Amino acid sequence: MSVTEAISRIQSIESMLQQLTQGVRPQSTGTAGGASSSGSAPSSADAASFAQALSTAVGDSTGSASGISQLASSLGLGSATALSGVAGAGALSGIASGTATGVTGDAVVADAKKYVGVPYVWGATNPAVGMDCSGFVQRVFKDLGVDLPRVVSDQMRQGTPVATLAQAKPGDLLVSFGGEHISIYLGNGKAIDAPVPGQTIQIRDAWEQQSNLTAIRRIVPAGGS
Repeated sequence: MSVTEAISRIQSIESMLQQLTQGVRPQSTGTAGGASSSGSAPSSADAASFAQALSTAVGDSTGSASGISQLASSLGLGSATALSGVAGAGALSGIASGTATGVTGDAVVADAKKYVGVPYVWGATNPAVGMDCSGFVQRVFKDLGVDLPRVVSDQMRQGTPVATLAQAKPGDLLVSFGGEHISIYLGNGKAIDAPVPGQTIQIRDAWEQQSNLTAIRRIVPAGGS
């Protein structure tokens, strides 16, 4: 999917959401005695219509429906169960994670390696001067057309979670020590990062262990094992 197509689909979805939400009547706050709200509960037909609208907008039939389910639930259009298996969630997830640009974890790894030897400089984002750990990660993804926030505390909330280090793939982000450090996983027990002042960006054995990992995040589709 090209960036232009992704933007077009997002606009289509926004338009449909506006039409759908106009038909959702807000519920009034209940009384102290627990009186029921005045708004009527949305029907399963509403949920099905919502799901179909999103499916049609993104024109894709792959992936998980969790994102659509959460959005539908927030609008009062049905539960996650009612929308499970809905087509199109994969496309929405792809737009958010960089699939629209065709980037994969292997491309992340290849780009990251070109910065080996750049010195660690706290707060820096310019490879001509130096970079810190999060500045390095942001730079790599920016090179590939994927925007990430500047600091680890925000970067660790991007993409989708990976449950364990054993499930990590090349291109995934390894966040450790409560969000104090971030590196890019290369696969086969290796990682690349800007470690500490006085050292340079380097490839090394991943010192992150399950015990000190705070999060593993997949920003783009996984690279090879």
